[in-house]
Amino acid sequence: MRFVGPDRTRRSVILGKISKRSATDLAGLIDRLNAANIAGTVPSDEDARRVAALPEVMHGRFAAAGLIAPRRAAKPATLGPFVADYVDRHPGKHLTVYHLRNTGGLLVEYFGAERPLRSITRGDADRFAAWLATSGRNGNRKPATVGRYLGRAKQFFHAAERDELIDAGRNPFKDQKTATKADKSRQRFITPEEARRVLAACPDAEWRLIFALARYGGLRVPSELAPLTWDDIHWPDPSAADPKDQAGWMFVRSPKTEHHEDKESRVVPLFGDLLPYLEEAYHVARPGTVAVVPRAAPRNGRKANLGTQMNRIIERAGLVPWPKTFTNLRASRATEIARDFPAHLESEWIGHDAKTAREHYLQVTGADFATAAG
Repeated sequence: MRFVGPDRTRRSVILGKISKRSATDLAGLIDRLNAANIAGTVPSDEDARRVAALPEVMHGRFAAAGLIAPRRAAKPATLGPFVADYVDRHPGKHLTVYHLRNTGGLLVEYFGAERPLRSITRGDADRFAAWLATSGRNGNRKPATVGRYLGRAKQFFHAAERDELIDAGRNPFKDQKTATKADKSRQRFITPEEARRVLAACPDAEWRLIFALARYGGLRVPSELAPLTWDDIHWPDPSAADPKDQAGWMFVRSPKTEHHEDKESRVVPLFGDLLPYLEEAYHVARPGTVAVVPRAAPRNGRKANLGTQMNRIIERAGLVPWPKTFTNLRASRATEIARDFPAHLESEWIGHDAKTAREHYLQVTGADFATAAG
């Protein structure tokens, strides 16, 4: 295809062996690009898209003829800088960013900081998963832990897809199993008698309330205890018109689920088992105290560690500390609510969906067998 350029010199583009229809189509594109160059204007959006989609060889021929600017040879994105940039600009909370940085560090440790993103294959992802399982600080990592790391690795490469640093659909971790079933062996129902023993062993009103908010209120510890204020406690008011106000309730903020629509908070009843411990803590609180549980406040940017002391209290009560100390207290309350109330109330009051409750919280207790046997 021959044409006269803006400098009035004859130029040509060799199209190669193509159909007449394709040649005519490209001739029209060449004519419009040349006209835009002569007039000093930019090509239309449609022609710009056509140019961007030209194969590398044809694009080079157009550029050699002065019709378009040559493509810049893009330096392939490498793992280390990409991971660092993604973590730095991530809008998540401190703990989320911490976990992403940890996973990114493992990716860089295994693949190397200079490894091009496009060169990491699904087979590489398989080998990384196997390495994760055996490279933990204390030996083998549990499948659930490996799954969480792989989920974050998948998140990194999903972002690389969106930034077009790797081809769409080429996330090497997309086939990795990132979710594992709940480990039922770590579930434990804390009976009312065990709860009474632990409460009797607590050293003060605040520790009794910490335990009661988890076991009888179903709150997450410490994330939902930390923002709880006395203004969030709506004490029972027998003279109120609304039965909810008559019974009393508390407003619970949930940092863990606030990124989900309408899940940033919930209203929880002042259960009869819980109310006495709230009243006790309120009466002994220092004047002007705002926080319901001051011990739950973060320190030096880190969540409060209440589990260690709670396990000591459990031992003082003559019991053996159970796995996932506060999670199993919350799960015990969820199990009781699911037994005594409709399913939608368990989800509403505990703050998770029915699927999560079924897979991770609700338990079969010895009392269920006794009830079934009459």
